[in-house]
Amino acid sequence: MQRIILITCFYGLFTIPTLAQHTASGNFFPEKQSLFIREGITLHFTSPEPIQYVDISSKELVGDLPVDNVFRIKIKDDSAVEVENEPHDLGVVTIIGEKFIAQYDFKYASGNRELPTLLEIGPENMRPLNIGAAPLTQNELREFSLQAYKRKGNKKGLYSSQYGITGNVNHIHTLDDYIFLDITYTNKTNLKFDIDQVSFRVADKKIAKATNVQAIEMEPVFTLFEKESFKRKYRNIYVLEKFSFPNNKVVTIELAEKQLSGRTLVLEIDYIDLLRADTL
Repeated sequence: MQRIILITCFYGLFTIPTLAQHTASGNFFPEKQSLFIREGITLHFTSPEPIQYVDISSKELVGDLPVDNVFRIKIKDDSAVEVENEPHDLGVVTIIGEKFIAQYDFKYASGNRELPTLLEIGPENMRPLNIGAAPLTQNELREFSLQAYKRKGNKKGLYSSQYGITGNVNHIHTLDDYIFLDITYTNKTNLKFDIDQVSFRVADKKIAKATNVQAIEMEPVFTLFEKESFKRKYRNIYVLEKFSFPNNKVVTIELAEKQLSGRTLVLEIDYIDLLRADTL
């Protein structure tokens, strides 16, 4: 057998999200999300990558993996949940994928309110699994970034243009647990572009370009060049630690200009584009 899964059941639930903490190295350290359940509903978790292992700490819950990236859980048919004081604690469920671990606190709550039956395991719930090879040093990241920089051409065709500024994702490379993004910005105006920051986020596709939305910030572990402004063209290599995200989300790369002009340009990368990345 490829996996062993401990299971338990529950019906009906309501989620209370918590914000994930982010470190300078790019790792997420999320708090456990609380899920409220009751009899009558099966909860399905969807994962952006195949689920390798699930642990259920409560004997009152049972679950299984109907397909590789879906886990379902409910209250046992023969289980009598004793509720003295709400919410009644049902324990912790741990879900492990190829590159992440996520944990949820399950609690029983009575009532007739409508509760969701589908939950997406998102970046805000994930903690990366850094198992295996030791992380690359800054010198090694610089060496591999220079290798990526020497490769020419626009293979990906991912671009965006606004206010006379055009951004192109030239290449996406992977190496061990790192993603190398090769990006070129071109200024077609006569106004020099003073860089405020280049930021990376995971956001919903439909709201990725909105201004006031909650998104998961990602900090590059290495940037090949540090440049404050450019007049015509600016190319750089940004290195991120590997991560997973659902198909309904995108990675956004926002180039922001210092005031007073304050021009911004957003590039979007779908999950499928990361899966098609070349290997350094």
